[in-house]
Amino acid sequence: MDKALRKRVSMKNPVHFLALGFGSGLIPLMPGTFGSLAALPLLIPFIWLSPFALMIAAVLASVVGIYLCGKTADDMQVHDHGSIVWDEVAGILLTFLWVPLSPLTVLLGFVLFRFFDILKPWPIKPIDKYLAGGLGIMLDDVVAGIMACASLHAILLLTGL
Repeated sequence: MDKALRKRVSMKNPVHFLALGFGSGLIPLMPGTFGSLAALPLLIPFIWLSPFALMIAAVLASVVGIYLCGKTADDMQVHDHGSIVWDEVAGILLTFLWVPLSPLTVLLGFVLFRFFDILKPWPIKPIDKYLAGGLGIMLDDVVAGIMACASLHAILLLTGL
């Protein structure tokens, strides 16, 4: 991130801190991947909580993310800058809905989410291209998370894992 752009965001601002994935979005290479990695520890409490609790957290992260990402993008004066990774955080949470969490399922889910987020197959690409603001920033990753979740469930069902 160039210096002029970096001056427009502050890690002391809670909105920026969250939108930048607790700072992981500031890593210069592959910020989306690092934002997704930063989200993984958020799954730990859900090992003991109900699947319904993860659903509430994922929906809340997605809805709040519209504001977080939109406000941070406005403050940066750049639409969907790569350092804004809260959308990846929400997408990761959605990926693991009703999935038994284990090292293998977390690895598979992470890879599937990154696959859909990076390649942006239909309908993700049109969403990413045509929707603006916080909703546009969030929605493509929400759909990627849902697609990764469906794929992960299919793999688990077909392999008996």
